[in-house]
Parts: sequence; C-alpha cells; structure tokens
Amino acid sequence: MRFDVVIPTVGRPSLGRLLAALDTAEGPRPSRVIAVVDEPGAHLTDCHLRPEVDVLRGRGAGPAAARNLGWRASSADWIAFLDDDVVPEPTWLADLAADLAFLSPAEAGSQGRIRVPLPVERSPTDWERNVSGLETAAWATADMAVRRDALEAVGGFDERFPRAYREDADLALRLLERGFRLVRGRRTVSHPVGPNRPLDSVRRQAGNADDALMRALHGRDWRCRASAPSGRFPLHAVITAAGVVALAARSRLAAAAWAAGTLELAWRRIRPGPRDPREVATMLLTSALIPPAATAYRLAGEARARRLARRADAVLLDRDGTLVVDVPYNAEPARVVPVEGARPALDRLRDAGIALAVVTNQSGVGRGYMTREQLRAVNERIEQLLGPFDWWAICTHRPDEACSCRKPGPGLVAQAAHALGADPVRCVVIGDIGSDVEAARAAGARAILVPNHKTRREEVAAAPVVAPTLSDAVDLVLGGRA
Repeated sequence: MRFDVVIPTVGRPSLGRLLAALDTAEGPRPSRVIAVVDEPGAHLTDCHLRPEVDVLRGRGAGPAAARNLGWRASSADWIAFLDDDVVPEPTWLADLAADLAFLSPAEAGSQGRIRVPLPVERSPTDWERNVSGLETAAWATADMAVRRDALEAVGGFDERFPRAYREDADLALRLLERGFRLVRGRRTVSHPVGPNRPLDSVRRQAGNADDALMRALHGRDWRCRASAPSGRFPLHAVITAAGVVALAARSRLAAAAWAAGTLELAWRRIRPGPRDPREVATMLLTSALIPPAATAYRLAGEARARRLARRADAVLLDRDGTLVVDVPYNAEPARVVPVEGARPALDRLRDAGIALAVVTNQSGVGRGYMTREQLRAVNERIEQLLGPFDWWAICTHRPDEACSCRKPGPGLVAQAAHALGADPVRCVVIGDIGSDVEAARAAGARAILVPNHKTRREEVAAAPVVAPTLSDAVDLVLGGRA
C-alpha cells in the first residue's frame, strides 16, 4: 500500500511546522508530499520547505480545486489530505498506516481525530469554541485519507464550493451515495487556534451560500445524512426580517423583536466566557451583524443554486469518440468520420443560440506522433463536416507532464468557458469517457456521458447523466434536464 500526503496551502508559516512534524513522525514514509499553493503570489520562504516536497501552483479557486490538483498529480493508492494549519502527532504516520492497513475496498475514506488545544487558565473565547467544533465534525478534510479509486469514481472534490466549508461534506455524501463507507481512524492531529480579527465571525457567514448549494445538490435532508448541525439560519432570517420591518415601517414591535433576537444571540455567545470587556464588545457588535450577513449570503447562494437548473449557455464537447469516430492519434484529415447524427444535433444547439466549444486531449503532439500542423488540418476537416465551433481548447501535453489543462483536470473546461464568456456552472460537457465527466465536475460544470464501445462500465455507473446518443444528449440540454 502506497500513500501520498496532499496539503493545500495559502502560504501560511504553519506549513513549515506541519512538514517538520511529518519529518520526525514515526512510521512508513509517504511516496510523495505534495503542497498545492492556492494563493496567487504566495511565497513559501517562511515555511522551511524541504527538497523532497513537491510544490504545485493552484489557480486560486479554493481548497477543493487545490486538493483535486494534488491528488490527480499522485499515483498512490491512498491520498491523505491535511490542512496546512494542523500538526500531526509523533506517531501519525504509523497510525495512518495502521488505520488503512485492513480497510476493505468498500471503505473509501478514513478520518483522523482532530484535537483543538484550548486555554486552561480561562474560559475559551467564542472564536476558540467555534474552532473546537472541528473535534466532532464529520468527515473534515483537515485530516482525511481517501482511496484513489474512490476519488476517481466520484470525480474528486466539487470545485463549485469555493471555500473551506462543505466541500468535505459534499464529497462524503457522494461517496456514501455510491455505496462506499467512511470510517474513523485512531491517528491524531492537533489544530491550534489561529489568530482572528474582530469581524471574522461575520465573514464566516459566507458558508450560508454553500449550504444553499448543498441543498440544491443533495436535497433538504442533507444535514441529517452528512451529520451536520442544524445551525441558526432560520432565527437569523427572522431577526433580519424584524430589523427590515422596523426600519421600513418604523414599527416599535418589530424593533423590539429585532433587539430581543440580537441580545439573545449575543448573550448565548457571551455567557460561556471569558466576559472580558473586549470579548463582550466584540460579541455585541458581531451579534448585530451576523443575522443580516447570514441572510444576504443565503439569498445570494440560493440564486446561484437556482442557476444550476437553467439551460446551458455553452456546450463543451469532447472530440474523439464523441464528435467523430475515435482514430487513435489521427493525423490524416481523410480519416475523419463524424458520429451518426452529429451535424443535426450540433445545428440544433446553434439554432438555440448556445455557444459550442471542443475540449480535447491530443497528446499525440507531445508524444511526437503528429505535428501541430497535422492536428490543425484534422480539426479544420471536422469543422468542414460538422460546422464551426466558437472555441477549441486543446491540450497537447503528454500524460506524464502533469499539466493543469489535460482532462480529467479542469483546465480545458475552464479555459473554454472563459473564452466563451460563460460561467462554468452554466456549461454542459458532453463526452464519452470518465475523464470528460471528471473534468466537468472539477470545473463546476454539468456533464453528460454518451458511452461507446470503449467506455468502461464503471464510468457509466459513475456518470451523473447518461445519454445513449449525442442527439439524446442535446435533447437533455435543450430541455434543461442536463
């Protein structure tokens, strides 16, 4: 059994502390330690990186995207994800190996135990209590090892979650829905409470937008299935509504309701301590700001989630096996044969005003099997037979070059969406193999699999939507059911 460690990071100095703890921990060594730097312009000079740590540069799309980049660069059986602000215990590596050693193929993930050190000389602050909630959180990726084949089966993390919030619960639910099991291990990491600013608790209300996306993706009962606390959003919405009515209608009753709700929230946070003047002042201020912030983020999240159900703005199509009959490393325009019904299907999309792009891996260029001129000639022949496309997104790298564009990575999909001026959420990717579906999921787009004789059964089983033909896939797109 081989495992790699993947650490998404924004360049915090705590990364050096984590790496030092891994260096001295007892147990088998990981095949690779991969640090994915996801903060544009971040420098790791303060992190004391060692030469054996592989550093990848993310695109600033959040921890879900960073973890996807890391695990796809790995070839190990297991990927152990760690946050850059945890500290593994001295026996962490040995305990990880023991946690994974006897898991069955159906057990796809093992969560480590998280310990949050709290002060013993005084009561913890509200911020410290919030961080300590990690100790009981289900499936937190602060320390989560996931089987590689399980990640491949569900397409990895959903990059529509831009924050370190709910992307782990979403992955867990998708794994459970596929019949995998998740277990808790015995290994332990320490998660020190980092510094916080007075309004951090208000900024954290952005997670309400992710809750809206969870509901859109997993239904109303997602909290129960993900073992997530119910939260206070309904009360926040009521308090906000009372405040709006008090201001708009100058209602004393509404003002009293707003004040009562705000003071109840403040007292709930102040009562456990430490009740020093600074903490009390911060709680009073933020308790007035949290309900409207939570409500605003939730409304914005609901609007974004509703966009997921609308008809696509753009359709991004794989080339070989989807648009044309697959001829491996084809360098000859004369050998181009469209799949049955491709031209009428594409014309229907054009008539509906939907932009079209081709997203295709063409490693034959990187391998030396064809020249760029030959590839261009083949693509020109495809356009002669199938009509014009608004954009071509092509990766010519070899698989071993670990580029960010090659499917199943999100690069080609993101590039095509940007070129077309479309939000990836409003795009549909149509392809014939699992890497097309994974690329769509990684970029936040929807996907339709159109299988052929080369499509593996497990790829069909893992696809969110399957259509028997390209024409049927277009029916789904035009009907808004993709």
